[in-house]
Amino acid sequence: QVQLVESGGGLVQAGGSLRLSCAASGRTFSNYDMGWFRQAPGKEREFVAAIDWSGGRPYYAGSVKGRFAISRDNAKNTVYLRMDSLNPEDTAVYYCAASLRHLSSGLVRVNDADLWGQGTQVTVSS
Repeated sequence: QVQLVESGGGLVQAGGSLRLSCAASGRTFSNYDMGWFRQAPGKEREFVAAIDWSGGRPYYAGSVKGRFAISRDNAKNTVYLRMDSLNPEDTAVYYCAASLRHLSSGLVRVNDADLWGQGTQVTVSS
């Protein structure tokens, strides 16, 4: 069973950048499609970005497309989320998720995740 641990969150000013990391334990990380989701206070968890098991098919929510970039390094059992041009609306707890379902749409829905990390807080000040 793979376990996921996020890191890299913090406080940043609007216009700044952060890179989140999600480290996975276990030897089967490369079998999983991966995704990043976020949840702001009082709101439902929402999709941010996804990438398939091989590092292909990156896909983004419209609100972050062009500003965020998802990548993975299977040799390091890690998936990353590079976030640029951050704005206060990006403030949320960010979660990485994993799925073995290999859906053609990728890991874009909360209910399609098989595993979740504990989350890392990202706060963007104006």
